[in-house]
Amino acid sequence: MKVNPNSLENTIESHLYNCRIKMGESIRKIREEKGYNQEQLAEIMKVNRTTISKIESGKFNCSLDYLSKFSWYLGFEITINDNKNN
Repeated sequence: MKVNPNSLENTIESHLYNCRIKMGESIRKIREEKGYNQEQLAEIMKVNRTTISKIESGKFNCSLDYLSKFSWYLGFEITINDNKNN
């Protein structure tokens, strides 16, 4: 079976976008539950507020280092789930 590289790329890009959106929404929810606004969290993490905003809106390709900082300062675990078995 031949795979069209353009359709594969669109699928991967769509998946990456959806992951960034889901992660950003989760971080925003946890941040709000902890009582921080974006400016306060940015100051604690020593990053720009616009970086927090871009990550929460899915417009920034968040590195593992940033994700680890969020985990540290907001007090949550980073886990990987195998959704194929659910």
